[in-house]
Amino acid sequence: MKWRGRERSSNIEDRRGQAGSSGGFGSSPFGRGGGIRLPTGGGGGSRGGIGGIIGIVVLLGIVWLVTGQNPMDMLGGSSGAAPSSTTSRQLPAEGQDEMADFVGVVVKENEDLWNQVFAAAGETYTEPQVVLYTNQTDSGCGTADSRMGPFYCPVDSKVYIDLSFYDELRQQFGAPGDFAQAYVLAHEIGHHVQNLTGVLPDFNERRQSMSEEEANAYSVRVELQADCYAGVWANFAGEQNLLESGDIDEALNAAEQIGDDKLQERMQGYAVPKTFTHGTSAQRRTWFERGYRSGEPNQCDTFSGNI
Repeated sequence: MKWRGRERSSNIEDRRGQAGSSGGFGSSPFGRGGGIRLPTGGGGGSRGGIGGIIGIVVLLGIVWLVTGQNPMDMLGGSSGAAPSSTTSRQLPAEGQDEMADFVGVVVKENEDLWNQVFAAAGETYTEPQVVLYTNQTDSGCGTADSRMGPFYCPVDSKVYIDLSFYDELRQQFGAPGDFAQAYVLAHEIGHHVQNLTGVLPDFNERRQSMSEEEANAYSVRVELQADCYAGVWANFAGEQNLLESGDIDEALNAAEQIGDDKLQERMQGYAVPKTFTHGTSAQRRTWFERGYRSGEPNQCDTFSGNI
């Protein structure tokens, strides 16, 4: 990805190196969480518009290894404490911290896309904050822990990421490359879009009357839409001449490596479809590619028909 020398977002909170809170999730580690994605209906206008989007929510990071507390319980914010004494430092000057520069540029390019999409629909896009942290930090959804992986918190409208996750993505999950890393950020920002359009609040309300299996199935549709939105951003990055040879393959490989079936098979030797919360490897690849090939958010309706 041709990201060096491009403008960084100003919406980055750098909390790396700070001591984290001990509250929140307690001793119930649930691997890497999911994300939050959103369905698009309707259409018309540049990049499909945003009207008619139906709602849903799930609060997780990149993978859910069902062990303990259900990450979806974080959605309402009841299990999380409000951010306490956490402070942010100024992001290092450009050229002094390569990873901070990379994240800042990817976030800025996502802002450019979604500002354009919302404006075309006659709406205003509120940009999310992206929090860089080490090990643990406070969030509106409780304690952010690096074991969760990257996630979006709808309570405070922030994306949280410990950048060491990118080492895991490369070494543990076999998904190297800067565009694989960009895909992860674009996916979580897709959840923010869902939050703005009412998708996440709606799902949070609906899931109260759902069984766990039904909520998991709906979560998959939310997550796949976030993958599709990440693909829409990849299309936009191509229009900005940011793509290099192999970039899309990196993202598709990352989507495949973090599919629920592959993750569960890797961790426990077999997969349990009724516990899937993010979608299979094939589904994640398919919906990312659909967003990339169309470049249209209104092609990301994962809530109608089969997925």
